[in-house]
Amino acid sequence: MPHCTGHPVSHFGDGGHLPGPAVAEPGRESRLVNKVMRYAAAILLAGFGLLLGAPAVSAAPGAPIALEVAGDGGRNVNVLFTWKKDGRPVTDIVAATLFAKAPDGRTFGPIPLKSAPEGQNLYNAAEPLPAGEWKVTVTATKPAEARKSTTVKAQDIVLPAAAAAASNVARTAALAERAQEGSSDLPLKIGIIAVAVVAAIAIMFVLVRRRNVSG
Repeated sequence: MPHCTGHPVSHFGDGGHLPGPAVAEPGRESRLVNKVMRYAAAILLAGFGLLLGAPAVSAAPGAPIALEVAGDGGRNVNVLFTWKKDGRPVTDIVAATLFAKAPDGRTFGPIPLKSAPEGQNLYNAAEPLPAGEWKVTVTATKPAEARKSTTVKAQDIVLPAAAAAASNVARTAALAERAQEGSSDLPLKIGIIAVAVVAAIAIMFVLVRRRNVSG
């Protein structure tokens, strides 16, 4: 008759113990979280590098500029300076002159341009044109060489006080909007970068959780 010891026979390996739950490797989650933060930082830096790199390229020495020349409805001339590559406002110091010639042979200038209060890249002639029709030529030498010609009609405009004020306000608002439109998409770009960073962090945390559960 077989001898019984009164102890159940183990069928779970040499130790006779049931296998315990899997234990996560110490420090594993911490390393994954650090990796998430490194990825997020890399995305953020890359985004801001692209955001800030475009103006730097446009403002490189010798980069071409574009001129938009038009009469202001009175006896002066408006000149808008933008970077030719991307249309951003030129915020560098501008050196430019205006020369005008009438059909009857009269000439005016050259006279320098001065910065206008309506916009950071808007300039006016330092002196008003005499009344009449003029072919004006604006020549820029700084930050880059450029030239633009157009025909304008200089005249004195007599308006009622209220109408004149409304006209000036409307013209000023339009010029300010044009001067700022090149940089108006900056908040949108920053928002897109921030959303991308948050999304990357969320995805990496989901992956961390899945790996911990499966481990």
